[in-house]
Amino acid sequence: MNNKLTPNHSTIELSIAQERLRQGRYSFNLALTATTVSFFIGLVGAGLILSNKVPEGTVAAASGLASSVCCISLAKDANDRLDKVLAEINDSEK
Repeated sequence: MNNKLTPNHSTIELSIAQERLRQGRYSFNLALTATTVSFFIGLVGAGLILSNKVPEGTVAAASGLASSVCCISLAKDANDRLDKVLAEINDSEK
């Protein structure tokens, strides 16, 4: 079998680690953007509540809070994946 056509184990691990890092960056950026948007939705909801438009304000504030919780969960998952990659790299170096 020709070794030039078969990537070695460390090359595959490096490719997987790079892909996880790329996904982690995208997840973080998405979470940051969505958290910012949900913050502004929450502000709009608070403004609607203060202007005595309680039903609209409640819906806006609740949706802002729900999307914020979702985004924080997404960012935590991305961070956990990056921690796992770091641990795998440290284990492979030993």
